[in-house]
Amino acid sequence: MSDVFRAVYHDGAFIPKEPCDVPEDSEVLLMLQGPASVPPEVTDLEQRANLMRSLVERMRATPLPVDAPRLSREALHERR
Repeated sequence: MSDVFRAVYHDGAFIPKEPCDVPEDSEVLLMLQGPASVPPEVTDLEQRANLMRSLVERMRATPLPVDAPRLSREALHERR
């Protein structure tokens, strides 16, 4: 089953914005969209360099497969 539901986070729980037909105890995957979560700014240059090295190492350890699908702009951005 794959559906999209909008919800708000309130008092430690995600509350659907409209009724949804999801069975009790169903496991769901949540994807946060938008600038709701902004990481703190790193001002220490050494810490910033370490974070960047760590990021590059993780990217190299998990490269995209050669046969990965190419996504269009429309597929990457929701149209409203």
